[in-house]
Amino acid sequence: MKEQQDYIQDLAEIRSMMERSSKFLSLSGLSGVLAGMYACAGAYIAYFYFNFRPDGFEYAINRTGDTVAGLPPVLGLAILVLILSVGTALVLSSGKAKQKGENIWNIASRKMLASVSVPLLTGGVFVLLLLASGYSGLAAPATLIFYGLALTATSVFTFEDVKYLGWIQIVLGLAAIVFISYSILLWAIGFGIFHIGYGLFIHLKYERS
Repeated sequence: MKEQQDYIQDLAEIRSMMERSSKFLSLSGLSGVLAGMYACAGAYIAYFYFNFRPDGFEYAINRTGDTVAGLPPVLGLAILVLILSVGTALVLSSGKAKQKGENIWNIASRKMLASVSVPLLTGGVFVLLLLASGYSGLAAPATLIFYGLALTATSVFTFEDVKYLGWIQIVLGLAAIVFISYSILLWAIGFGIFHIGYGLFIHLKYERS
């Protein structure tokens, strides 16, 4: 009986080692919480201070003529939120990897990066084309959809729970196209509220034990 238990334990340890080598498990849940807070703050500023309130697909992103670093204010704000979110994720995930004695730049992280790069880069170019063509009202829905596709693609190389967040983002993005007047609210819910909830879930499930 004891030999059987040892055998089962050995199999569990082997499976754990294989999972660590094939999946990037150093994603920080707290970085998701902070990214969600950045997104909520960004949506608030865009709506109340820059008066970005799309009422149709064709919407002038820069009605007031104000600019931020030579860019329409909402676009500059979106880039700032992206930089803060990615920077926070890199710093906290790197610290988490060091605590576990792992290297953040390994085979699993490279595979994860490769899996998200195609939908994210495609989505980024698509959004820029929308803005250049005057369809800025579709920018928020498009970012939700392409981000959701990126999450579902990368869930194979990290926490499986990521795919559920991806599905939610896709559904919210499609809903934002139908209810374009509420697209900023749906964007804030997707990138903000659900990111905070997901980050807390990952932190409580995987990081506190």
